[in-house]
Amino acid sequence: MCKNLAKTKSNFSIQSFEGGYDKNYSYLLTCLEDIDSIIVDASLELSRLQPFIKTTPAAILITHSHHDHIKHINKYIEAYPEIKVIGHPKSKLNNTPEINYLPMKDNSVFKLGSLEIKTIHTPGHYYDSVCFLVENIIFTGDTLFIGRTGRTLSKGSNISDLYNSVYKKLLTLPGSTIIYPGHNYGSKPTMTISENIKISNLLQASGEKDFIDRMKNYEKTRVNNS
Repeated sequence: MCKNLAKTKSNFSIQSFEGGYDKNYSYLLTCLEDIDSIIVDASLELSRLQPFIKTTPAAILITHSHHDHIKHINKYIEAYPEIKVIGHPKSKLNNTPEINYLPMKDNSVFKLGSLEIKTIHTPGHYYDSVCFLVENIIFTGDTLFIGRTGRTLSKGSNISDLYNSVYKKLLTLPGSTIIYPGHNYGSKPTMTISENIKISNLLQASGEKDFIDRMKNYEKTRVNNS
């Protein structure tokens, strides 16, 4: 299913595509001035997005290198051999000969048409997690979902890093910033940071210890595999 979710005053569109391993999202971000576009995460088969791609995409943004977010990346590269892959400098995708990889440092900015896109490194769920900020919207991958944060159960995750990434980097953004997460795990596909804090126990911690305690309780009471 494709939805145009962008409700901003800016000259761009966001189309979301749900599927993949576990209600994954891939996104197509298009600058409407020149129809330049980028893809966020290679979670879904290219055939799902391709009918909506008007020109050769400039890049694929990788929020982190867990398999479900990069599963179809080779197919994208086959279709668009010049496409850049943008993500964390220490990603396992870096230094792969067949990938035109562009590592981005924390707080780096690159352009898509008239749009400026800022990379924010947010380790915790995974060591190479990156969020991408475009004006008043942010692609958060598995760092921040609707209603909660990501989990820290896999090798390469760290709960203290996640606390710092969420509380000191993401929740300090303007409350009107709109979240576009990596999976459809919430009550609706997207919402503002302020709205998300109101509905999420995990986003209301008084400090790191309180956050860790809340996460432990969440794991004990979790009712699904998300």
